[in-house]
Amino acid sequence: MSTTALNRDQLAELQKYDTPTVCNVVELFDVRPRSAGFMNDSIKCCFGHLPPMVGYALTTTFRSASPPKSGNVYAGLNEQIAGFSELPGPAVVVFQDLDEPTCSATFGEVMCSVYKSFGAAGLITSGAGRDLDQVEAIQFPAFTNGTICAHGYCHMLHMNIPVTVGGLVIEPGELLHGDRNGVTTIPAEVASEVADGCKELMKAEQIILDYVRGPNPTPQGFAEARQASTDAINKIGQRLRRK
Repeated sequence: MSTTALNRDQLAELQKYDTPTVCNVVELFDVRPRSAGFMNDSIKCCFGHLPPMVGYALTTTFRSASPPKSGNVYAGLNEQIAGFSELPGPAVVVFQDLDEPTCSATFGEVMCSVYKSFGAAGLITSGAGRDLDQVEAIQFPAFTNGTICAHGYCHMLHMNIPVTVGGLVIEPGELLHGDRNGVTTIPAEVASEVADGCKELMKAEQIILDYVRGPNPTPQGFAEARQASTDAINKIGQRLRRK
């Protein structure tokens, strides 16, 4: 298996598939426990109608409950934007809000407009967002733990360090995939094979869907369709694990 970063075409292929399908395919490689690698339900998709978000994590810690020792949130933007070029593909800006409880919004219209203009694929925060109508209008994917109208004393602390968001530790540069169903990481060692696996898995699952959506399904017929689908999925898994 190759750990080479994905090119633009490969990332575009991944974006064709929803995040649950991506998770199912990653499971077939058996490279991590099935209960690991994805964010919990504290992280919600703000704009579920947008296409899946695919990109590489640029990680940052954040506070807003008290003033920074120096500078402000916009001072940190320069460093973040400069860091985009160090990633192997489009950035997903990932914030860990260190305030407990969250005091105010991590992002708004201005920050998201800046990120998008420099090619970012989206944003995730363990804290809150605001200006959601405006951010939706520019079609910028965002994932949050809530919505708060004010930005308080928002400022960034450290960048390119491991952060914890949605119960998941995100390392700088990890490949992320997210949609209205949630956010998952894609292990580098299998990333180049996931899109093809998604295509094959969907065909295998379609065996069941075609049967139950057809005329006069029976328990026996369903059992046969389910077995055929399972056999096809097992073959996919065996092939992927050999690579």
